[in-house]
Amino acid sequence: MKKVIAVLISSVLSSASLAADLLDVYRDALANDADFAAARAEREAGQEKAVQGRAGLLPEVGMTANTTYDYATYAGTDYNFNSNGYGAQLSQPLFRMQNWVQYKQGQLQTGLAETRFQLARQDLILRVASAYFDVLNSQDALDAVLSLKTAAEQQLQLAKKSFEVGTVTITDVHEAQSRFDLANAQEIAGRNDLEVKIQTLSRLVGKQPDALSRLRKGVTLERPQPDDLQQWVKAAVEESYSVQAQKVAAEIASREVERNRAAHLPTVDLVVNYAKSNTDLPISSYDSSTSRSIGLVLNMPLYQGGALTSRDREAAALKLKSDSDLESARRASALAARQAYLGVTSGMAQVRALEAAEVSSRSSLDANRLGYEVGVRINIDVLNAQSQLSDTTKQLAKARYDTLLAQLQLEAAAGALDETDVQRINALLEASPD
Repeated sequence: MKKVIAVLISSVLSSASLAADLLDVYRDALANDADFAAARAEREAGQEKAVQGRAGLLPEVGMTANTTYDYATYAGTDYNFNSNGYGAQLSQPLFRMQNWVQYKQGQLQTGLAETRFQLARQDLILRVASAYFDVLNSQDALDAVLSLKTAAEQQLQLAKKSFEVGTVTITDVHEAQSRFDLANAQEIAGRNDLEVKIQTLSRLVGKQPDALSRLRKGVTLERPQPDDLQQWVKAAVEESYSVQAQKVAAEIASREVERNRAAHLPTVDLVVNYAKSNTDLPISSYDSSTSRSIGLVLNMPLYQGGALTSRDREAAALKLKSDSDLESARRASALAARQAYLGVTSGMAQVRALEAAEVSSRSSLDANRLGYEVGVRINIDVLNAQSQLSDTTKQLAKARYDTLLAQLQLEAAAGALDETDVQRINALLEASPD
């Protein structure tokens, strides 16, 4: 079973003819991710808020109809008869301040839905990039473990031969065997981790991903542009989608205060009525009637059990809450920008340091191997150098992916993350062969 899993993983990640890059995976996620589909539906629902708000300013037309079976007694005589009627009414608001405020709120709510959708799009980019880089990082870590295992196996065979001719002790053999067994255990854990990362990515795209394009060797990471922390923080405080969304929410809350105050004002409507009725009562002096009317209707709220003033207080409290939420969003966006900026800059420094450490670790391994061959180094020195090189290689790969993700997070914090940023990161990957 483990061999089958290994073959499946290998076919997913090393088949060059089917390689998919970050842009391919992102576009698949746009079409298949369930969370983004929910955000899209929420935006469509939010677009109806403007229509619903406008409805309060437009006329209402209604129609009624009735028929009744009547039983009555007139002058000692019983009569059974039907009465029928129908009518229509048109009501056009002339002065309803609440409706006007609600109309403005509907426009704001539609804008809020659009802002939240853009925030969801940014979140999808980050989730896709994170899952994509997690797969690559897991594969790089597995590759490092496999290299370590191969080296440990070679060292084990060499130790066994040296023991046979009496140049090393049995301790050297046991040490090499221990490192080889440890590499075996790490390989099993690495393959399991890789399978989990693949399934996480599959959840976003709705299918098993094709082989993924890897990061080009020797790729150079660029510093943020502009290379100024304060400019990024300022952009985040003003332009991030989370701040924009909270600004609109605060404006809606302010309008709600206004709407509840307007509930104390009178309303004036133009009302047009038309009604027609008829009856088949034999003794009636008329068998039908028609009425038409047009007029103004004034309603003035005087007292509703304290509900109006209670809603005023409620709306005012919610406005204060919304203002506090806006300030919290600004602070969170500023913090996110700082963290992402420092993640990029410190990540680049870490990458440079680890690149140098990888060169040094490789040189150290070569030197220890040579020293072991000439008898100035022991087996454990070679094994330690192999482990150090493997650990450095894994840390370097992770630092590169973390830095790339921090670049996207920085753009998201400033409200500037879009598909062009995906394309920019995608250009750093190996091109898929034709």
